[in-house]
Amino acid sequence: MKTLVIADVHLKVNDQGKQTLTEFVRFLNSIDTDEVETIVFLGDLFDFWFEYKHIVFSGYFDVLRALAHLRDRGVKLHLVVGNHDFWGGRFLENDLSIEIHRTDYACEMNGRRVYFIHGDGINPEDRLYRIYKTFARSRIVICLFSLIHPDWAMSIAQGISHGSRTLRAPDDPSESKEVHALRRFGERTLESGKADIVICGHSHYPEEVEFPTPNGTGLYINSGDWLEKRTYLEWSGEIFSRKEYIDSESSESPNDIGSGKGSP
Repeated sequence: MKTLVIADVHLKVNDQGKQTLTEFVRFLNSIDTDEVETIVFLGDLFDFWFEYKHIVFSGYFDVLRALAHLRDRGVKLHLVVGNHDFWGGRFLENDLSIEIHRTDYACEMNGRRVYFIHGDGINPEDRLYRIYKTFARSRIVICLFSLIHPDWAMSIAQGISHGSRTLRAPDDPSESKEVHALRRFGERTLESGKADIVICGHSHYPEEVEFPTPNGTGLYINSGDWLEKRTYLEWSGEIFSRKEYIDSESSESPNDIGSGKGSP
């Protein structure tokens, strides 16, 4: 049975995000549940998510329905929260049966230890974000934010998200400080013996690099992003392959990225 790893979809409810949301729903509905056992959403599934006591954002209805269908067909759903959907909670857990991981997620896959983390806050130079991350996840902030009207909350969040991405986007994505910081994190984690495979998102830059482990060689993978590149990872039971979703009139074009075996 297969496992899919999907990072940085950044679903939006406005006109700007309509195409991404529509294509992502088609993608979810195209998943063969006789072959796929597990889906790991590696952070920033939503560009903004907040759970009010009695309200769910209506713009996400189609994708929530698609996730419910996957749940009903027996697919296990995991969300390793990112910097845009860390307020996920009761509804996702109880109504959609999504297992939420607040920091990271580690599991064994065919004898290999795989470590998943979104990657926000790993860059040591991102001191202001680290402070914000602790502040924004506090109970008092969540309580105060819940007093904001949902329409206003969504508008505020989308404005902040767009401005932040525009200001921080480098001319050459490969030179992003996040890319280098996540790669170094993967290298350190593999060298420590904590995992055989490390998978991150967040940087929106796909790559795969082998690093030494105490017993051989391990693999660092960044899954890239679904938002613009429509890329995700597929675990066949033996290897991770990078896939690119192409909408209905085209066919998928897989690109094997290595065995993912390391040396356990």
